[in-house]
Amino acid sequence: MMTTMTPDPPPPNPPAPQTPTPTPVEAAGAPGSDAEMAARLRLAVLRLSRRLRQQVAGGVTSSQVSALATIERLGTPTLGELASSEQVQPPSMTKIVMSLEAAGLVARHEDHADGRIVRVGLTGDGRRTLQRSRSLRTAYLVRRLRGLSGDDRDALAAAVALLEHLVEQP
Repeated sequence: MMTTMTPDPPPPNPPAPQTPTPTPVEAAGAPGSDAEMAARLRLAVLRLSRRLRQQVAGGVTSSQVSALATIERLGTPTLGELASSEQVQPPSMTKIVMSLEAAGLVARHEDHADGRIVRVGLTGDGRRTLQRSRSLRTAYLVRRLRGLSGDDRDALAAAVALLEHLVEQP
């Protein structure tokens, strides 16, 4: 009698080794590494930015102050140019501009070359509101700086110069 041999089934795949989920510091890199420093810098800049955005003149939101600053920088942008620069959808920018217009901080006017195009410009009150918000943010930082020691202020001055250098690099 002939017996047929069946091949042995392949061995089961060994279970994948369990690797623990890295902590945020481990994911960012070893202590003292460039990755860890980059993660800490990113977090510190984001937190400082959030605190500065909270320092706004009464009655306006951070988004509105940002739009006012962009209008100042661009001159008299269209709503589309303003939305693109602020990286928001046009309907959102329309709502922001409508509220700024209702508060008397911006004014809409027709384009000189093409009357179908509407442009937005700052009013005197808009310029003053923007300046007040900038002053509040600067005053916030001045108060924080005054709490630092002379050595810490010197170290921060050096860090600011380095940050400016980082920003200027392509």
